[in-house]
Amino acid sequence: MPPVACIEDLRRLAEKRVPRMFYDYVDSGSWTESTYRANEADFQGIKLRQRVAVNIAERSTSTMMLGSDYSMPIALAPTGLTGMQHADGEILAAKAAEAFGVPFALSTMSICSIEDVAAHTKAPFWFQLYMMRDRSAMELMIERARAARCSALILTLDLQVIGQRHKDIYNGLTAPPRPTLRNLVNLATKPAWCLGMLRTRRRTFGNLLGHMKGVSDMKSLSSWVNEQFDPALSWADVEWVKKRWGGKLILKGIMEATDARLAADSGADALVVSNHGGRQLDGAESSITALPRIVDAVGQRVEVHVDSGVRSGQDVLKARALGAQGAWIGRAFLYGLGAMGQAGVTRALQIIHKELDTTMAFCGHTKLENVSRAILAEPSGSA
Repeated sequence: MPPVACIEDLRRLAEKRVPRMFYDYVDSGSWTESTYRANEADFQGIKLRQRVAVNIAERSTSTMMLGSDYSMPIALAPTGLTGMQHADGEILAAKAAEAFGVPFALSTMSICSIEDVAAHTKAPFWFQLYMMRDRSAMELMIERARAARCSALILTLDLQVIGQRHKDIYNGLTAPPRPTLRNLVNLATKPAWCLGMLRTRRRTFGNLLGHMKGVSDMKSLSSWVNEQFDPALSWADVEWVKKRWGGKLILKGIMEATDARLAADSGADALVVSNHGGRQLDGAESSITALPRIVDAVGQRVEVHVDSGVRSGQDVLKARALGAQGAWIGRAFLYGLGAMGQAGVTRALQIIHKELDTTMAFCGHTKLENVSRAILAEPSGSA
């Protein structure tokens, strides 16, 4: 195998090793994918100021998020179908995150269940929840997260309806894979992936099947999921979740200053500036473009994080300079997972950490807490 020097190397390996329908699920956006592309491009458009003759001998990328110490300001974002990138994917990613000292967030739509992840890790992890019509199902999910010692609950606000994702439609995406001729032919070219799936019992939505009322098989699960996302979600529902959870609450999907102020008013502990990786509203601005406006709107009232488009340690430093306490990675760790399993997730974290540390040094800093917008060049390039 050739050397893996950057996240792009992991992406190319994942493209070779993961079945097309599941690789495309990760490496795509909605509709024309303009927002998906802008997320990365706008990070690259931000330029840095290099400093010299500054003592950078002793450096640290450690930081605090939600009151806990971590090795760097990175979180593994909650991503659906993670266990279809690699067998037992959520467990492997959580173990890699734990060993590296960064938080892992588990999606409601994961393949491995809350209990699976808790049984294989010691560090508390975060759990992501969607607002569903069946409030008793949500209460059950919250109780399961509490029993699994999750240290934060993430409420995703931008999935009241699902974005039009053309590649998923073309591929007939299902979990487990639908046995169409096209999918069977593609699966035959991925023997290692297939062998891994044969060896695990975790091949469906582990948080839902067998846990939700009336959901006993894949057919009933599909019907239940299609009916459950609640388009009537409001700030009153956020309050409902906060009262029942009682712990650290993160609101994900904030893209406007008005909503950011409402999130702060709700008593949330953190918000995530996110356009869902460009998978929801195509034509929305990039998350990194929205970040400064939202940071300015809420000040110190609530911790601000960002996701969508983070592919390098340089992106993390740029996000930090613009006011984000943490940057969440989704595709970056999923490429690693699809490429090499747990070792691939670890490699993704190593790459991002090295890039973050080196870039911070070039900018003349030894501690993240001292990084500010001053490290960023003006768009004109003037001093």
